[in-house]
Amino acid sequence: MAGEPLVLVVEDEPAQREVLAYNIRAEGFQVVTAEAGDEALVLVRETPPDVIILDWMLPHVSGIEVCRQLKNGTDTSRIPVIMLSARSEEVDKVRGLETGADDYVVKPYSVAELLARLRTQLRRIRPAAVGERLEYDDILLDMTEHRVYRAGASLTLGPTEFRLLTAFMERPGRVWSREQLLDRVWGRDIYVDSRTVDVHVGRLRKVLRSSGSDDPIRTVRGAGYALG
Repeated sequence: MAGEPLVLVVEDEPAQREVLAYNIRAEGFQVVTAEAGDEALVLVRETPPDVIILDWMLPHVSGIEVCRQLKNGTDTSRIPVIMLSARSEEVDKVRGLETGADDYVVKPYSVAELLARLRTQLRRIRPAAVGERLEYDDILLDMTEHRVYRAGASLTLGPTEFRLLTAFMERPGRVWSREQLLDRVWGRDIYVDSRTVDVHVGRLRKVLRSSGSDDPIRTVRGAGYALG
């Protein structure tokens, strides 16, 4: 479904890769997998994931080198990386974190613990993905109840407008291009004309202003839209 977080699992052991993919999908997230470092780098650039679970020991390009390249990349540096490794020495953990990994999990690990760490990273970058309430100015979005309020008044949004508002409220001030909104709201594998974004942003604006409030969505000429 559109809007679900995308997790890239990079693991060369087929059994571990499938167990991780199965459990992450069971959490309601989308999953893509890679078994080698060079394959992972290609996938990230083609379809940037929300979080990467990355094994240290990989064929062709090591997990450490994959992490280094991603964290040095302008477009990929903000993607959280959870490093998996059988290396349990403190010096190895420090090396992994200094390379840019956002978390470090030692093998053998508990799948439940790894999923908890995954949710922690998602909460940091996409709080709505883990059922949190989002607030901006006088707008409140409740993911659990699927409701939106402005200045205390309940608003009625269609499902597309709700997903649009969720994306805006997760990153206030960020300028979203039409293509980025299409990926986040409609899904990466669905073709929708970019002008459709304008139509739904217009509908969202109309609802948000229905009580006489100001329009919180800003149009950035030549770039896209932003909240605030």
